[in-house]
Formats: sequence, C-alpha cells, structure tokens
Amino acid sequence: MRIHVSFIDRVGITQEVLALLVGRNLNLDAVEMVPPNVYLDAPALSFTVFDELREALLQVRGVQTVTVVDILPGQRRSLQLDALLAAMSDPVLAVDRDGLVLLANPALHPLCEGSPEGRPLAELFDDPALATQLLEQGFRLPLSEVTLRGQALLLDAMPIHENDTLTGALLTLYPPNRIGGRLAALHHDHAEGFDALIGDSQPVRALKARALRVAALDAPLLIHGETGTGKELVARACHAASARCDQPFLALNCAALPESLAESELFGYAPGAFTGAQRGGKPGLLELAHQGTVFLDEIGEMSPYLQAKLLRFLSDGCFRRIGGDREVKVDVRILSATHRDLEKMVGEGNFREDLFYRLNVLNLEVPPLRERGQDILQLAQHFMRQACTQIQRPPCRLAPDAFPALLGNRWPGNVRQLQNVIFRSAAVCEGTLVELADLDIAGTAVARPGSGEIGSLEEAVEGFEKDLLSRLYGSYPSTRQLAARLCTSHSAIAIRLRKYGIPAKA
Repeated sequence: MRIHVSFIDRVGITQEVLALLVGRNLNLDAVEMVPPNVYLDAPALSFTVFDELREALLQVRGVQTVTVVDILPGQRRSLQLDALLAAMSDPVLAVDRDGLVLLANPALHPLCEGSPEGRPLAELFDDPALATQLLEQGFRLPLSEVTLRGQALLLDAMPIHENDTLTGALLTLYPPNRIGGRLAALHHDHAEGFDALIGDSQPVRALKARALRVAALDAPLLIHGETGTGKELVARACHAASARCDQPFLALNCAALPESLAESELFGYAPGAFTGAQRGGKPGLLELAHQGTVFLDEIGEMSPYLQAKLLRFLSDGCFRRIGGDREVKVDVRILSATHRDLEKMVGEGNFREDLFYRLNVLNLEVPPLRERGQDILQLAQHFMRQACTQIQRPPCRLAPDAFPALLGNRWPGNVRQLQNVIFRSAAVCEGTLVELADLDIAGTAVARPGSGEIGSLEEAVEGFEKDLLSRLYGSYPSTRQLAARLCTSHSAIAIRLRKYGIPAKA
C-alpha cells in the first residue's frame, strides 16, 4: 500500500512519522520526501492496520492528512520517462562527464546487443578514439558520422551543464535517411501532389492520368521534356502519389556539378577519402534517401564514369562510397529527367545503352507550354498571385489587352519563362492592373484583332485559337502542315479545326 502524508513542516516530524511505521514492523520499499509531503510505499500494509496507523499519524503534531495513493511521484516520473524513451525511434543515451553510459532507450539495445548502461563510450563505438575526442572537446562536436557494430549512424552530441559545470551529455544517433527526410522538408517549398500541376488542357490531363498510373509502380521513371516545363514538379508529384511519400525526396542536378563533386554528393565518401574530407566520412543522397526517392535531373549530362557507377547501383541496390571498401545497400527509387534525346545519344555513343534501358522502365513526356495554350492564362494568373505575395505588394491582375500577347508567344523557356515574365511585370507595374506595356516579351506575339470586351478566360483562349488557325490555314491547308507549323500534334489541330469550323463551308 502506498500512502501520502501531508504536514506542516517542522524539525523532527519525519522521524516521528517513520517511528510509527517501525513500531509496527512495517518494511518500506520506498520513501519520498517532497516537503510538506512524505510518500511511503509499504507493500505489507493491510487496510486494517492502515486505519489504526492513520489515526496514530493524525495525532502527530503538524500532520494534516493521510490518504492512500496509487503510485509515488518518483515512480510516476520514472514510468513517464521510460514511456518517453521507449517512444523515441532514434537511439538516445545519456552519459556522465567521464563518458560512462547512465541511461539508454530501448532503440539502442538491438545495436548494442543488450543494454549499454554502465559501459564506457570507448567500448560502445567501433572507433575508440571517438570517446576521447568527445571528452576532450566537452561533448561539443558537430554532427558526425560514426559506426556502431558496422552500422553507419549520425551522432548529435548535446553537453549538459549544471551551475556552469559540465556534468555529462545527451547523445542521439540518427539513421542517415532520418536526416535526409529533414533535408527534404527543409528544401521543399513546392505544393504537393498533382494539384501542383496547374492546367486543364488536354495534354496536361493526359500527363496527369499517365503519371498517376506510373507513380504507384515502384520502378525507375524517366521524365522527358524541354527546359522549364516543370519536370521536377512532375517528379515530386509522382513521389507524393507513391508508397514512398512519407520518406525523403532528394534531388541532384547532374549538369550543375563537376564529376568528382557529383559523385560525392550522390554516393558519399569514406573517412580520409581525400584531403579536407569530413571526419568520419559523409553519407550521400542515396543513403540519406533510404526507402525514399532520388531525383536525378539532367541525367543526359552525367559523365561516363558516373553512368557506370549508377548502372551498378540500379542492378543490385549496392554501391561503395568514394575511398571506401564497404558495400552499402539501400532501398531507393530513382526518378530521372532530361531535355536531351537519350536514344540519339545512345546511338552516338554519348550515353550508355544499358543504363538508358535501366532508367527508361517507365517514362513520361512533359508537354511544352506552346502545346498548352489553354493553360497559359491560368498559369499567368497563378504566377501573378504568387509574385504579389512574394514581393509583398497589393494584389494585381492582368489587363485583357495583355491576353493575346501571352497567348501568342512561343515561350521557348516554357513555364519557367512565363513565371519570370509575370514576376517582372508584377515588380515594375505601378498600379494594380498589369498592362501589355508592362510585359517584357520578345516580339513574337500575335495580336488578336478587335478590341471587344473579353468575358472569360475560355472565351479569350477560344477567340485567339480561332483567329490564329483561320489566318494560318490558307498557307498550311492540312492538319499535318499546320501541326508542323505550330509544333504540336496533328490530332490536336484536327480537333480544333472541327471545333471552329475551319475551313468555312461555302
């Protein structure tokens, strides 16, 4: 039985309370003093004896109440601490100032083949010098890679001080993909899923329908499209719609880094791999994204050496870090993208044929903006709202006379170019209405005749399309000729010609 005695604090009252229990030959498993309270755990105390004891305790000067409790405060805190440590998925251990393990959570036990409590740090990690370095630096060590029974982990050390005196430290060990998830969240400011792909045109609807099907398949995916079409956005949407959506999504632009740096970013490096290498080595994106997705943008720019190393990884999921001799195996889905014709590059000997077929298990084609005329104004209005928010100016809108210029431009830079044009116009426009003069567009726009009031986005798009097709049909009097002139499919042109009654019947 556990009892709680509250009292008015005075010298000697605790001894008088304990003397009453000793006089009844009651053994105590625990006594907790939290003045003005004392908590007693007496397992052999029966309710019959408790009633008599309660009366005796209340006779002691200063004692106010005597009640039965279900658990002592210290025991409750211990249970709560155990539950908190058990709920932590990352291994955590507390050490004293000499590096002796005081406490460890259950997540660490499988790595140590039992509880490490009472053992020195030097016996815990594979590198005994790590404990010496931690002690010499007062447990002030940047996030570092360590190995524990051959498993690579990232160590985060936090020193603990009491009255400006070092008393120990709290050490947390992270699997590399946990850090990868945090990096993905930190670097990701895009909308999730296919809702981020703005547009209702037939090419975009077809892209979304196909992407939804391939996103659920756990196989390599190759995304092809011109520069600025939004290939990474499609890759992120496919990741968000896959079974790996809760795991990291990390991206590497193969054209942005030299071969040596790209290799270390993707595969990581072992300790001492080169001069200036981080102590303990460094995991690459493949390890950081374990169970998630790695997106390789501009895969056509990858060097032949890295192509061979990537091919080996795609074969069995294994690789070696730079300067390392240990095989690392991870579970990662590879999504890649390029604006180049990889089949042509294979024929010219500039890209490995075997790697092309490994990457091209599934594929998507992202349409250029010129084939998405119906989406241009919708995208422009979205980017206008986005730009106004970003530069913190009052909301502004596009004037109707700017619609034909936007619709008539060929947009060689695709969606990215449109976004930049809208951002500039929002930045330089003095009022809340963006006029044609505010748009910095090269002189490729086709003006729509007439100055009638435009009632809706659909009317503006249809009016422009009909006028453009009517004017060009005389020079290109077949669907295939007209499709070639406008750089789109002949089926899309045929649908629009029938829709607008072109050519007009005599």
